[in-house]
Amino acid sequence: MKIALMDSGIGLLAATAAVRRLRPDADLVLSLDPDGMPWGPRTSEDLTERAVAVAEAAAAHRPDALIIGCNTATVHALTTLRALLEPGIPVIGTVPAIKPAAAGGGPFAIWATPATTGSPYQRGLIQDFADGVTVTEVPCYGLAEAVEHADEAAITAAVAAAAALTPDDVTTVVLGCTHYELVAERIRAAVQRPGRPTLVLHGSAGAVAAQALRRIGELPAPEAAADGTLTVLLSGREGALPTPALAYEEGRQLQAISPAR
Repeated sequence: MKIALMDSGIGLLAATAAVRRLRPDADLVLSLDPDGMPWGPRTSEDLTERAVAVAEAAAAHRPDALIIGCNTATVHALTTLRALLEPGIPVIGTVPAIKPAAAGGGPFAIWATPATTGSPYQRGLIQDFADGVTVTEVPCYGLAEAVEHADEAAITAAVAAAAALTPDDVTTVVLGCTHYELVAERIRAAVQRPGRPTLVLHGSAGAVAAQALRRIGELPAPEAAADGTLTVLLSGREGALPTPALAYEEGRQLQAISPAR
């Protein structure tokens, strides 16, 4: 089995680690776009063009499925990529975990990039899945960029700024950008209020990994031999994981995987 994941940068690490936990025997293809990152400020047309190039580079390795490990790319390019690659290669997008957060019933916050916060896309998800639940949209200025570059001081400052915008009574935070899952515990520590129940965090990585397996008719097998290989594509060129990825446990775990031959 071979699973490909794509993103402009290292936001795909959380979903990659989730795939690895469910199927340590799966070969992994990570397709990144260092030449074109960041994708967030690009127009929809430009972003889709970059995403198509990154997806085609991954598709050349004939994966069984392709995961878009980025919320922004999913919004703009999912329809195009599915038209291009399916049914031969199922394409799985990443959607903020608003539905399970709303099911908890308590007031919750959605941490997302400034571009996503307040967007018709996110507002539509809130309307569809969280009608009647108190939701606060929190713009996280600079957090994705800080995580991408493993800039500790910038991460601390961005998390603190977003925490200050988060109401004290929230019981749950939705991590609406895949980068945020790499610093989930730092977010929890910043938002957690003394004397209140442990803050619930909802990311997308686990659900996306499980959906990829369902789409190709495979079951989780976490006990399988950890003999899957790793291929890293950097704007179509084979290479190594970007150095900032190694600042995170998810990246260090991948570094230990044998490269594909």
